[in-house]
Amino acid sequence: MSAERDVIDLDEYNDQPAEAGGASPDRLMARQKMVLRLVAAFVVGVVLGGVVVSELRDSRQQRERRSSISLVAFPASVGSGGSDGKGVLQVNGQLVVINAGPAPITVRAATAQRHGVLIRDTGQSAPIRPGGTAWIDVKARIECSVEIGDEPLSMQFSVETEGKQVIREVTYPVAIVGTVWDGAPDHLCEQRR
Repeated sequence: MSAERDVIDLDEYNDQPAEAGGASPDRLMARQKMVLRLVAAFVVGVVLGGVVVSELRDSRQQRERRSSISLVAFPASVGSGGSDGKGVLQVNGQLVVINAGPAPITVRAATAQRHGVLIRDTGQSAPIRPGGTAWIDVKARIECSVEIGDEPLSMQFSVETEGKQVIREVTYPVAIVGTVWDGAPDHLCEQRR
């Protein structure tokens, strides 16, 4: 048999193992490109996933921050009043509300009630920017026979966040002692007797 064969005899069995580097250079290059593409796709997926998760987290934190409500309230003035003749004093006044939260709010309602005392807003909404102040007109109905006492009055506010996203009921203790409302009902009740 000659050293070079032009024809391969398929009936002949060759015991020699195939060469280790038997893959063609084109196939090796195609495998390397495929591995490189898979690695690149994985890296792009990780980066995009990280960006999306970060944006979602930031968006959620911003929504939470904008929907948080923090306010401070205290009596501002006491106006004129009258009596219904049955020992019940009706007085006009004002309440100062400060928006201590991070987003604009609108106070839709303000009420307080305990034995012998009822305070309600007059129905006007008060928009307040962050760090801003609003004066809310209120009407108080006070029984002259009941002592108001030293305890803060628990005021309930109906507050709407920016864009009408959330309407919440917020309770804030309004101190009476040491304010313009301190002693005013007693003085007005004495005048009516």
